[in-house]
Amino acid sequence: MRLIGKNVLITQVNEEVKTSSGLLLSSEDASNFRYNKGVVVQPGSDVNLIKKDDVIYYDKGKGYTMLIENDPYTVIQESAVVVVL
Repeated sequence: MRLIGKNVLITQVNEEVKTSSGLLLSSEDASNFRYNKGVVVQPGSDVNLIKKDDVIYYDKGKGYTMLIENDPYTVIQESAVVVVL
């Protein structure tokens, strides 16, 4: 499989969200956040700054999910990435 252009293939990371006081937020409250966390599976052929296995935060409204060999993956544009850890 090869990803082309400025696309980035990621797997989403579902993490528990805690407040600074240690309270866990419900999944409904956490879904109100604008950005999601993911791990890069494969960057596209024209992506230079993002590498495989990078942990990223991306704008959750900018991607779409697809099944590849029965596993869910999300495809986003490089421009949707806001933070690379």
